[in-house]
Amino acid sequence: MNSVWVLSCFSLLLVAATGQAPKPCFAPELLTGGVTVTTADGLMVTSGIVAYDALGQRLRARHYGNFGNLTVAVDELMLYNQEVMYEINWSAEKCRKLPLDTYFMPMHVPEDALLLGQTFLGSSSSWGMGLLTNTWVGQFPNNDTYSSTFTEFGCLPVTLTHYSPKSGWTTISTYNWVIGLSNPQDFFVPPFCDEAKMEKFVKPQNFFSAMGSLAMTVQSMNNDTLTQ
Repeated sequence: MNSVWVLSCFSLLLVAATGQAPKPCFAPELLTGGVTVTTADGLMVTSGIVAYDALGQRLRARHYGNFGNLTVAVDELMLYNQEVMYEINWSAEKCRKLPLDTYFMPMHVPEDALLLGQTFLGSSSSWGMGLLTNTWVGQFPNNDTYSSTFTEFGCLPVTLTHYSPKSGWTTISTYNWVIGLSNPQDFFVPPFCDEAKMEKFVKPQNFFSAMGSLAMTVQSMNNDTLTQ
């Protein structure tokens, strides 16, 4: 009887919450989780890990690949407050220093995003059977489009999708989020990057193009390994 009463109360609270129009939100300030990137219109898929610091406006993304006896690590550090991104090559101890487009911050819903809809992943029939999410859409200043799906409770990103006529679709799926950081050192630039010069004439990377580039680099390394 008590369990029925608790479930009924939860259902009433859920109805009350979902009866209000969702608003753009911010994810927790410190996050670590897994990420899968699908790009080249679905022809390329890679996986990695992401660490995010909203306080310092910093994001670190790493993708790993094992090809035979070779382990490949591709690493990007995005410093939004400096509008700078580092591509870090640990094996060669070299870095590229690239301009970063800071319009889209991946761990929050932009204020000008439009609500596309609200859905349950799974089922809403009973407690614990589904996850309530909100999907938002918007445009970059260059008219490329994006959509982002966040959880209604906690504002955790689930999927982030970008479309560009030039590069097609890039979809970023996230999972296993943990609130907090496993290694604060993730957001410091390695000493061998100090000599890197800003590549001023390169088009600024945004979050989606950077993650797409990460996936393509891993795939390229894989192809090079297979042909050797």
